[in-house]
Amino acid sequence: MSRAAGRSGEDPGAGTGVSRGVTSAERLDRIFLARVLEPGDELGGRWLRELGVRAVARQLTRRDAPLPGMPDEGPSSGGRNGGRLPGVSDKRWAGLCARAERADPERDLALARRAGARFVCPGDGEWPGQLDDLGDARPVGLWVRGRASLRMWALRSVAVVGARACTEYGAHMAAVLGADLAERGWVVVSGGAYGVDAAAHRGALGAGGATVAVLACGVDQAYPRGHTELIGRIADQGLVVGELAPGEHPTPGRFILRNRVIAALTRGTVVVEAAYRSGALATARAAQRLGRFTMGVPGPATSGLSAGVHELLRGDAVLVTDAAEIAELVGDMGELAPDRRGPVLPRDLLAPGALAVLAAVPADRAAPVEEIARGAGTTADDTVGRLYELRALGHVERHGDGWKLTRQAMISVSSDRGGR
Repeated sequence: MSRAAGRSGEDPGAGTGVSRGVTSAERLDRIFLARVLEPGDELGGRWLRELGVRAVARQLTRRDAPLPGMPDEGPSSGGRNGGRLPGVSDKRWAGLCARAERADPERDLALARRAGARFVCPGDGEWPGQLDDLGDARPVGLWVRGRASLRMWALRSVAVVGARACTEYGAHMAAVLGADLAERGWVVVSGGAYGVDAAAHRGALGAGGATVAVLACGVDQAYPRGHTELIGRIADQGLVVGELAPGEHPTPGRFILRNRVIAALTRGTVVVEAAYRSGALATARAAQRLGRFTMGVPGPATSGLSAGVHELLRGDAVLVTDAAEIAELVGDMGELAPDRRGPVLPRDLLAPGALAVLAAVPADRAAPVEEIARGAGTTADDTVGRLYELRALGHVERHGDGWKLTRQAMISVSSDRGGR
């Protein structure tokens, strides 16, 4: 049998920096329910909203009792609702009861403490309010490893996600974005996976910045195994977050559901390389549903790993190429990216009249003043004055009675035409 939630008189949040707005009994109830309900269970979320945490937890531990306000209709009925929460099938109820039988919130709390983790739930001072945007799919609570405040970090955070089997270009872009965002004071959030996720985390860590890994398993686990050291570094320098109880392992469905938390926590999601079938696109679509900014880093048109990103960009996503463009979109007023333009050439600084004369000077031979004046559409006297001005600036040179472009001016004209 599972232990009844709320037996311990000790506040499970004590000494962890969380608010005492949540009672120890409610915290243990939520820890119990986090073990019983799967992440993103909207029916379970509806139960919590309509009936309350205490009633749902008691119904799962006392399955033969009617719900509050639903009187028992006789011993054969097992109560008006048969001891079952509303809207659930017999098969699913049996599965929930089997989980409840094995759930032990005090044991989970002890395991978390050994891993240096705490349980943060709605009502705590550390709870990020933007997770409430998920409605009934809101997490029951979150396990958190690390010293920082999740709520404070989430206020200025950006998700950087993408392909696990990314290209060298994708890894480079993710690492640069992670480092540059961290240097600008942004928290980089990702999923701790191979490829783009790992590159974004490492970029932020390398810059001495803040990063958060949202896992699809218990925060005391390292998944993938090859990232044991990376997850440890993130826990030391940043935060490791997850919905699942200690010891729980990931499944394909849990990865997809984890992505909604990444999207909800952050101000916007940047996708760096993603094929048409990619979990990173699920994060982007969740961000769009939540009204968050969605951004994509373009890649080669021939790359299948950029096809999903390009599809996003054909929709409502915004094309970004660096941290400045990301910060301009998701940041505060005044966080503007610099204007993008080509290099300023010496000829760009000339007055219109001088520029017209320069354009009329040939490059392959020396031309007389009269010919240059006709080409420039001005008088010979004006042309002579302009030519001496251009010679002082190194654009033209005199050969007897004629004028021609200098070698440097020819290179400048060639470069300017090539850039167009």
